[in-house]
Amino acid sequence: MVVSTRGRDRVERRSLGGRRHPHGHAASLRPRRVTHWLTTLCFLALLVSGLEIVVSHPRFYWGESGNVLTPALFSIPIPSSRATVPTGYDYVLPDQNGWSRYLHFEAAWVLVLTGALYVIWGASSGHFRKELLPDAGDRSVQAFWRALVRHLYFARPVAADAWSYNLVQRLTYILVIFVLFPLVIWTGLAMSPAFVSAVPSTVTTLGGRQSARTLHFLVTVSLVAFLLVHVAMVWFAGFTSRVMAMITGAPAPPRGSE
Repeated sequence: MVVSTRGRDRVERRSLGGRRHPHGHAASLRPRRVTHWLTTLCFLALLVSGLEIVVSHPRFYWGESGNVLTPALFSIPIPSSRATVPTGYDYVLPDQNGWSRYLHFEAAWVLVLTGALYVIWGASSGHFRKELLPDAGDRSVQAFWRALVRHLYFARPVAADAWSYNLVQRLTYILVIFVLFPLVIWTGLAMSPAFVSAVPSTVTTLGGRQSARTLHFLVTVSLVAFLLVHVAMVWFAGFTSRVMAMITGAPAPPRGSE
């Protein structure tokens, strides 16, 4: 059965408390949903493979070089997968460094391409301007504070806000999309000998290869923290309805209707 555009508008307005869907129809949101789930899969693959890489040498340094004979900037108190790395444990973990580096490399380039597609779509469709750039009335410390307090008190979003971002969310997404993700890509490339040989400034600007590795780890920790908070907020707002909305493109129903 074919549903007319006018009929679909009425359904969307009823599901959003009488308001028109603030971000358009499901078809226009498809690029965002596709890139969202591709990014999710790539990020999880990068986390699993990155953890295996860290286990092989859970010590971090600053500068160009670092090894077991040089003082570490900090270390993670876990056993290593290599007996030559001093960790304080009398056993080593299985060495999975081979497949983990291969998966890390492949997932990273898929993530870069996915991110490029998202940025192109977001700029050309007005997604960034309409949905991420704070409104004129929200560009103040008072507005930010009010939105932050609402988050800290776990104020439950209403149905009309199911597809809109508040000020804290907009600023957080801007930070993640335009600062943290580019930085984690940059620091990752700075650890690639082939890429650095072509563009030496990639690593020299950061202070050396070990500095790039340390920054890569710290930025990743920040992204993991964002992911945990993001999932927690989705769960609080209604996990099933929000996930299904991000899969199908249909507006999420009110919390009480689940």
